Amino acid sequence: MWNRTERAILTSLTRVLLLHTCRSLTFELFTVLLPYVALLPEKRKIISKNIKTRNKKKPNGLEIYQPGFLKSLLVVISVTLHFHLYRSLSHSPSRTMQSALSISFSQASLPILNRPLCSSNAGPSTPRNLRFCGLRREAFGFSPSKQLTSCRFRIHSRRIEVSAAASSSAAGNGAPSKSFDYDLVIIGAGVGGHGAALQAVEKGLKTAIIEGDVVGGTCVNRGCVPSKALLAVSGRMRELQNEHHMKAFGLQVSAAGYDRQGVADHASNLATKIRNNLTNSMKALGVDILTGFGSVLGPQKVKYGKVGFPDNIITAKDIIIATGSVPFVPKGIEVDGKTVITSDHALKLESVPDWIAIVGSGYIGLEFSDVYTALGSEVTFIEALDQLMPGFDPEISKLAQRVLINPRKIDYHTGVFASKITPAKDGRPVMIELIDAKTKEPKDTLEVDAALIATGRAPFTNGLGLENINVATQRGFIPVDDRMRVIDGNGKLVPHLYCIGDANGKLMLAHAASAQGISVVEQVTGRDHVLNHLSIPAACFTHPEISMVGLTEPQAREKAEKEGFKVSISKTSFKANTKALAENEGEGLAKMIYRPDNGEILGVHIFGLHAADLIHEASNAIALGTRIQDIKLAVHAHPTLSEVVDELFKAAKVESPASTTAQGVKVAV
Repeated sequence: MWNRTERAILTSLTRVLLLHTCRSLTFELFTVLLPYVALLPEKRKIISKNIKTRNKKKPNGLEIYQPGFLKSLLVVISVTLHFHLYRSLSHSPSRTMQSALSISFSQASLPILNRPLCSSNAGPSTPRNLRFCGLRREAFGFSPSKQLTSCRFRIHSRRIEVSAAASSSAAGNGAPSKSFDYDLVIIGAGVGGHGAALQAVEKGLKTAIIEGDVVGGTCVNRGCVPSKALLAVSGRMRELQNEHHMKAFGLQVSAAGYDRQGVADHASNLATKIRNNLTNSMKALGVDILTGFGSVLGPQKVKYGKVGFPDNIITAKDIIIATGSVPFVPKGIEVDGKTVITSDHALKLESVPDWIAIVGSGYIGLEFSDVYTALGSEVTFIEALDQLMPGFDPEISKLAQRVLINPRKIDYHTGVFASKITPAKDGRPVMIELIDAKTKEPKDTLEVDAALIATGRAPFTNGLGLENINVATQRGFIPVDDRMRVIDGNGKLVPHLYCIGDANGKLMLAHAASAQGISVVEQVTGRDHVLNHLSIPAACFTHPEISMVGLTEPQAREKAEKEGFKVSISKTSFKANTKALAENEGEGLAKMIYRPDNGEILGVHIFGLHAADLIHEASNAIALGTRIQDIKLAVHAHPTLSEVVDELFKAAKVESPASTTAQGVKVAV
């Protein structure tokens, strides 16, 4: 006769083999267990003189049904099951339900496995994530108890959900809701729309993106991407032309030159490559790319089409507007695309004028001044405010002016408007009439070879059908709340309609648009998410670069005065950094504004070599809420430029101590 323990084991194994339809698992279990099962009926003895065991040896050998043997047998069973479950989850998501098996053991033989695992009043001594032979103990929870039954049901449901998500991701675009053509439709295929589309597919949403021009939008085709190609050229030209700089390295370089068309082709080819990459990435994931101009027809309804062709109407559970922006041209300025140009024209580099006036000294104007002066042009800035680079921290602006403006062939007029600009015609130069920004009195007239209008950008929101949903723009921008939900003319939220990127005006940066799009997708898939715009970095890719995140010093002091806290400043110089000195690029400054009472980082500003790369440690710290007293304990490789930021943190004086986690003390969770 078999004892109760043996009967329980054989009963459990029989249940597994009968319920499971997978031949591979059945074969594996039979292969492993058959020799042992065959020995059980006759209670045969295994004689071993060399095996050492904790069990007391008997004169005639070791009985196979002793506790030590049973534990070994259970190990073999669990390892086999664990391997098969892992393989099923990894390679066949659709069969996950078949692999979610439960094995019961007799309470008399293994009482520890039948403790309530999901009891609402379970104490700390009953951890839910206890593993047994590599498997979660819930996998063995086959018990008539209601608690265990409900626990097993929840586990199986969770596995089914994971399987469904994995299947959708593997198949590309998911299946839409029954009453809609798509789960999500995005109007605009720029960087923001692209980021939202990829996130949506990852979440299993059936997604379409509408583009009336070309994939990539302004950033890829007429902005960030081609401008960085031109700036890469200007950086190398500037270095090769700096005889003193090259001699410091012991290098001798003959006169550097350039091929204008070759430079222009480099920018164009890069834009084409990135545009194709974006298009292919969406196609590979199954995103439907719909060509034509899109507009909102009504709640959860969109139409799109090309001029001269019938419109197509589609429905979507949620809609994102991501139409971006266009160059802003003030009144009185006539753009001909040849001698009076915007950034769209300048990136084609159809000519390099001897003297060019740049209207506006923000990011766009500064970067183009870097390009044109490196290629031999003289530049004149026209700035309406009283100082150049008004959007930057004042201290950084002063240093940048000393390095980027004063030594170069650049002059400037501040506090003036370009009231009228006339393109060059019939041998006459470009005429620019300047007036005082405050009094509006005439100030001067300039005659130059070309003029670049870099006065910012305007949202592209005309013709989107916003009147169909009672939405009125504000200075062209679509009003949204902090979750990018569109607000109508009555101050109410428009259901299932969102707007991201330049079209909402919150922060007109390509990566901000992408972050907003990802945030929206998180919301429509059930996870509330609010993007902290103060944690989004910005960069100007001059030589050297300028980067920033958070508040400027005046903004921080204004905030401190209103809320009643103190502000402190820490600074460090690139001249103290070994890597910067090795590159002969010691000109630079890093500055941090923070609260000394609690270590909160309010803003970080960097001017120097690779500043655009260095800013992200600070931006991530702000995004994650990391305090200075914790991050100053982080270790940076030496010698690297990252030590500039490290010294910035270490120079801060914070009253609060570091958290115990940052000090390396283990904290019980």
